[in-house]
Amino acid sequence: MTATHRGTGTQTGTDPDTQERRRRIATALEAAGIAQQTNERTTELTANANVVLERRYLSKDREGNILEDSVGMFRRVAKNLSLADENYGASEDERQATEDKFFLAMQRLELLPNSPTLMNAGRELQQLSACFVLPIDDALDSIFDKVKQTALIHKSGGGTGFSFNRLRPEGDVVGSTGGIASGPVSFIRAFDAATDVVKQGGTRRGANMGILNVDHPDVEKFITAKEDGKNLSNFNISVAVNSDFMERVKANQEYDLINPRTKKVTGQRNAKKIFDLLTNMAWKTGDPGLIFLDLINRDNPNPQLGEIESTNPCGEQPLLPHESCNLASINVARMVTIAEGDTVMNWERLDETIDIAVHMLDNVIDMNNYPIPEIAEMSRKTRRIGLGVMGFSDLLIQMGVRYDSDEALQMAEDLMQHIQERTNHASSELAQLRGSFPAWDGSIYNRPGTSGGVRPMRNSAPTTIAPTGTISIIAGASSGIEPLFALSYVRNVMDNTKLVEGNPYFEAVARQEGFYSEELMEDLAKTGSLENLDIPEWVKGVFRVSHDIAPDWHVKMQGAVQKFVDNSVSKTINFPNDATVEEIAGAYMLAYELGCKGITVYRDGSKDGQVLSTGG
Repeated sequence: MTATHRGTGTQTGTDPDTQERRRRIATALEAAGIAQQTNERTTELTANANVVLERRYLSKDREGNILEDSVGMFRRVAKNLSLADENYGASEDERQATEDKFFLAMQRLELLPNSPTLMNAGRELQQLSACFVLPIDDALDSIFDKVKQTALIHKSGGGTGFSFNRLRPEGDVVGSTGGIASGPVSFIRAFDAATDVVKQGGTRRGANMGILNVDHPDVEKFITAKEDGKNLSNFNISVAVNSDFMERVKANQEYDLINPRTKKVTGQRNAKKIFDLLTNMAWKTGDPGLIFLDLINRDNPNPQLGEIESTNPCGEQPLLPHESCNLASINVARMVTIAEGDTVMNWERLDETIDIAVHMLDNVIDMNNYPIPEIAEMSRKTRRIGLGVMGFSDLLIQMGVRYDSDEALQMAEDLMQHIQERTNHASSELAQLRGSFPAWDGSIYNRPGTSGGVRPMRNSAPTTIAPTGTISIIAGASSGIEPLFALSYVRNVMDNTKLVEGNPYFEAVARQEGFYSEELMEDLAKTGSLENLDIPEWVKGVFRVSHDIAPDWHVKMQGAVQKFVDNSVSKTINFPNDATVEEIAGAYMLAYELGCKGITVYRDGSKDGQVLSTGG
């Protein structure tokens, strides 16, 4: 990493206000013992982490009795993943050293792989991937074959993404029977019903992403498919668009609809009217999002294998048909040193953790028991991984930086540029030992005479930003790159368990600064925000929560991070309940202009049973 990357952007600058805030926060974290834990790399699981582990992650016998604790789980996963080293000639001592590295990184809560790896590694199932993309062809046997495969994937704890764009539109002729096609939306319902029937491995809800291109003749029916709030409850849906469509929206122009069966133009629509319909539905229900497929395919590392047409359910991992996503996230809040009233990035610790993560994820690909043979073949051919972060909002707090500020955007860019460069370096180094991924020959990493040049790579597109919903609870960290949802809130997890979460950094500062009280914490549990409470303004500035932050800043943060991420970024753009449709349209357009690969919005209260809520 160059000196500029290590400079004032990520060190959070010379602004005396920032330095003073950072000093006060560091002093509070030292007094509370949080600094000591971070510096000495010791950990203590929160009560909520233990609840989640006991319910969903720890091994149980047939009667449901728990057979391991968190240390046992981390050791089980570390030992299992280290076995892949034997494929490359490692001695028993070398394998044991790898196991110990993996174990310590997880046990210190500095690095966690995606949930299926924690749940299944070293157990009978051994399905370690979070998500998959399945191709759907315009034939009845293909469609229902994929319904069956979806059921198998959900049973194993994975999620699925699909493009339904190859399916002929509703009302089109079916040549073999002389009948009339029912269209993609009707078939999406079959996948939704199958997901209802198969509770995901008994430990995760089934999740799906459904995508349809904006030029499909059934796009309007697709956009409104979730309008009643009941249909397709197991699907996130997104409309695939490109820059041509977005420019036509700006110019209020028509565009062509194309029948995917005949490849012929069947009509035209006004781009602005379709965009307005889309943003109205997003305001009403949270769906659909947008996927910018031209940007995604511009960065496709393996164009020789085909075009990317879908992502995983949360949108952060664009995948070729039959690819899988094998993810891990670094808790960047633990990549610091807090001492003598100051907090500084610990770059050496971060680099060490990145190297371990790439090794771990590459081993996941080898140790994985994939649900169907086509997925096994493609996953091993491209060896795509996704290393990202969690705890980013916690890191901003430690540094005394407000989330909705230019300083935070610069810090995000600097941090992700460093992670991007080091992750690619680690994968390239691993390729020297193990060989490049089998599809490397035709990939973007083998382009003699271009700016990309020729470089060995063990893994395709190694960085991503996942939502880290449950693993961030285990780590006691903020989710992904999201701001804090609230400073005290209720989280609904499976089995309708409600977890009350308070922010330890805020509590430490409140005690150190002398304004802590039980009444304050109770008030916070009702509102989640400091906005209307009688506490110092500088504290309000640092401890901004999601709904204190204007939606544009959410989008700007996603755009800043996307600049240095190979895959995509999972980020929810939160809106207050009283947001307008025009504001949502503005966020969608800003995401396009900033080079985001997709966007998902959520207006507070627009869905029943939301995962995070204050009060109650």
